[in-house]
Amino acid sequence: MSRNKIPSVGFLFPVNYISSLCSLSLSSLSRNLTYLYSVRFVFPSSHGSVDLCLVLKSKILTVLHAGSTNKNAYKTLIAAGYTGVQVALAPNFEMGVSNKTPEFLKMNPIGKVPVLETPDGPIFESNAIARYVTRLQADNPLYGSSSIDYAHIEQWIDFGSLEIDANLGNWLRPRMGRGVYLPPAEEAAIAALKRALGALNTYLASSTYLVGHSVTLADIVMTCNLFMGFTRLMTKSFTSEFPHVERYFWTMVNQPNFKKVLGEVKQTDSVPAVQSAKKPAPAKESAKPKAKEEPKKEAKELAKPKAEAEEEEAPKPKPKNALDLLPPSKMILDDWKRLYSNTKTNFREVAIKGFWDMYDPEGYSLWFCDYKYNDENTVSFVTLNKVGGFLQRMDLARKYAFGKMLIIGANPPYKVKGLWLFRGPEVPEFVMQECYDMELYEWTKVDISDENQKERVSQMIEDQEPFEGEPLLDAKCFK
Repeated sequence: MSRNKIPSVGFLFPVNYISSLCSLSLSSLSRNLTYLYSVRFVFPSSHGSVDLCLVLKSKILTVLHAGSTNKNAYKTLIAAGYTGVQVALAPNFEMGVSNKTPEFLKMNPIGKVPVLETPDGPIFESNAIARYVTRLQADNPLYGSSSIDYAHIEQWIDFGSLEIDANLGNWLRPRMGRGVYLPPAEEAAIAALKRALGALNTYLASSTYLVGHSVTLADIVMTCNLFMGFTRLMTKSFTSEFPHVERYFWTMVNQPNFKKVLGEVKQTDSVPAVQSAKKPAPAKESAKPKAKEEPKKEAKELAKPKAEAEEEEAPKPKPKNALDLLPPSKMILDDWKRLYSNTKTNFREVAIKGFWDMYDPEGYSLWFCDYKYNDENTVSFVTLNKVGGFLQRMDLARKYAFGKMLIIGANPPYKVKGLWLFRGPEVPEFVMQECYDMELYEWTKVDISDENQKERVSQMIEDQEPFEGEPLLDAKCFK
């Protein structure tokens, strides 16, 4: 509908209805015809028809309380674009502030957004709001043309919320520091998401839209849920496994009513790094009584020499790591790391030979590690992130260790194998205790008297490919 053209609706009334018309409440009329701008009443008479045109001023009757970048608010705004319903975003809305005010909490006691403020009362939950805005227009194509269309639209709304949105949230929240990050939990969320996207991909192989042959509310909700995935989590290497989902998403976001709300959409290039969850600040110790509250004590008894006070307040030196108490080794770990990093050519002749010349079996030990659950490594980038997270958590051992991690295989499931050089004769106890990933691997000490094991060490340091008959997906170094 053009914004410049005032639409009109004609009503034909018998003459004896004029008196009842005159008593019609204007507020009632405006409430029932909220989104009409002109109402035309036609009264037949012996002298022809009599026209009465009532023009209703355009006014905003619904206000959406949410941030302008909230993907759940997008559902309502896009639906409003299709229905012609006027929805205004609450001005100057600030998440964490606006949704904590008493006025907002009256609309939604738990303070979640979005909330739609209507003349008949507030509505919360984004899907409910989008449904309400859609139903404000009778015979709306967003809800299909039959009972089965309606059921299928509701089906895909639930699927998008429970199978797509929920798993994307379980993947994103811990990485943003809004929950405890646990790699097994992340893997489960991604596996469930992958299964859902696979089902959606199969369906979309023969369909442009989710229901029927035009955009419905199901497409709006599904696209807004996928929006978070495409823009924050799912890289091209991930979504390329679901080409029909890709085609569907880019088709939707480039529809005029979608683009007006979403703007230019760009797919993320990387998965966000894991952020630590915020820890509550420690409670402050209660203030000690002031000297004047104890008049019996003399000032000189309360005062301590400055040197003595500083000595008491000085932090105690941290206990030395047990590895620092080992006898000196002829192998200088930093020298080896420097040689490894600086050798660009003839790696076998320079770096590998240099390693064995430096290696001190008295002061260091070599270990092979094999991931116990390789059958779970079905998604390439998830496997790479798993290994990357392990290396991040090994940072506490950087002073005492060097490692190589190989991700092996051209196709899933991928194998993860590693080689580690540790200070001392055993895997350091503090690493075993503080890095939970260690329990996910089988650890085998290298016997350097065995030439086959020694050669395997050299191949892993060198990233030799193929390794044990298989190509490398990637190789990561801890140094």
